[in-house]
Amino acid sequence: MNAANSSKILSAKAIDGRRKADDILAEIKTSAAGLKALRDITPGIAVVIVGDDPASKVYVAAKGRAAKACGFHSVTHVLPGTASSDTILKLIGDLNADPNIHGILVQLPLPSHVDPATVIQAISPAKDVDGFHYLNVGRIAAGSFADAFIPCTPAGAMKLLEDVAGSDLSGLNAVVVGRSNIVGKPMAHLLLAANATVTVAHSRSADLAGLCRTADILVAAVGKPRLIRGDWIKPGAIVIDVGINRVAGSDGGGKTDLVGDVAFDEAIPVAAAITPVPGGVGPMTIAMLIQNTLRAATISQGVRDG
Repeated sequence: MNAANSSKILSAKAIDGRRKADDILAEIKTSAAGLKALRDITPGIAVVIVGDDPASKVYVAAKGRAAKACGFHSVTHVLPGTASSDTILKLIGDLNADPNIHGILVQLPLPSHVDPATVIQAISPAKDVDGFHYLNVGRIAAGSFADAFIPCTPAGAMKLLEDVAGSDLSGLNAVVVGRSNIVGKPMAHLLLAANATVTVAHSRSADLAGLCRTADILVAAVGKPRLIRGDWIKPGAIVIDVGINRVAGSDGGGKTDLVGDVAFDEAIPVAAAITPVPGGVGPMTIAMLIQNTLRAATISQGVRDG
């Protein structure tokens, strides 16, 4: 196969998360301008980062750029890695009480001496735009999506999936590889709500490859680079790769590459569609965060979007 034909196949099968995210952010910018004009409210988001993890800094900077591009009020609070839990909780309390802040997120991971659950649960559920507070988790589990902030990564993944497969997944088997509270579990609830038949697989599952081969929709969210091989994928399946893993660069020059949980080059000849890494679910995660913040600002004015 020549390079031109290969490029055409990749462009036909790869799901463009960047383009979809850009479209959503453009809509958010328009809606935010309308909120400002009608209610004199500027959506405000605050990000708390503790320590100097390089990857966290990159993610936080990208979130800040997207928020400001949409006309939001965006602030970042950087605390030293030695900051105590009391210091972090005091800051969250101040942000909870700040009427100019509608969304709060704490960038994970936190230093080992800080309990992440204690910190996350201190965020007001009305400002929990990451969707990690137990109140939002419970609402999602109960199927009360209109009253919840849905975690950004599974919400973005579902947007991409809907563009390919539609909003009604009746009759389709979905396999989610990964059972985290951040991605795997909420993703399963969203797929169930779309009428898919859902299996949640994980490290203790027997015959993981065999389970994957049953999937019309395969969601990889396990955090292991290229774990899912091409021969694990059912021909014609839709593959949503949530994994973001750094591996040694293919050029051997000491640089690293970003890869997903799926062996992309092996999956392309088999799958009907697949999200690439980077450029797939990642940009959608940021777009959904900004969308949740706009929604929080709107709800703060007594307007609900149903």
